[in-house]
Amino acid sequence: MRILVVEDTVDMNMLIVKTLRKNGYSVDSCYDGEEAQSYILGAQYDGVILDIMMPKLDGYGLLNWMREKGYDTPVLFLTARDAVSDRVKGLDAGADDYLVKPFDFDELLARVRAMTRKRTGSRSNVFTLCDLTVDVQRRTVHRNGTEISLLPKEFTILEHLIRNQGIVLSREQLEDKIWNFDFTGSSNNIDGYMSRLRKKIDGDDKVKLIHTIRGVGWVLREGENPDKKEK
Repeated sequence: MRILVVEDTVDMNMLIVKTLRKNGYSVDSCYDGEEAQSYILGAQYDGVILDIMMPKLDGYGLLNWMREKGYDTPVLFLTARDAVSDRVKGLDAGADDYLVKPFDFDELLARVRAMTRKRTGSRSNVFTLCDLTVDVQRRTVHRNGTEISLLPKEFTILEHLIRNQGIVLSREQLEDKIWNFDFTGSSNNIDGYMSRLRKKIDGDDKVKLIHTIRGVGWVLREGENPDKKEK
């Protein structure tokens, strides 16, 4: 999952980013609403954590711009403004949630999970397909009752696949979820991650779940043939 943090206090911004990355999220961050517009135009985010009182363009202005442009990305207002009228204004402006500073980071993470669940239409943090179970809160993976150890990027890819099971995801869509704007490596890295992920998830199992759609991308679905040439 890819999150944008828009917070003008440098220390707070860095702390939120560090916490999210530690919990497996791909994160970009910036310090004002105008800078955030450039990020939103350049990437697809699963959620935005947004301060209200910022220079150049405040949180209300950025949220109004997003909704006017047709961006339905979930937004969590994270602000020191704690009056009921502020909460009402923020939610009525199109925010999905509102958390007042100071806050507990466990609560922030829980609210981010809830916010992103709404986007995928899920009411649970646990996703299943066939005998595969992925718990995105505990960051655990089991297949046929056996726990599978994944690297952070492998887990992020699998999470995106299982949240969109049955849908073919392109290389660009997967890259957009696992790397932030600071990434400077080769785009071929995704092939290495997918190869290792398939070995861990499918192995010698007759029922293959991760399938390559040649020239298009990858899909998570139940089936016997792991490679299919698109017609």
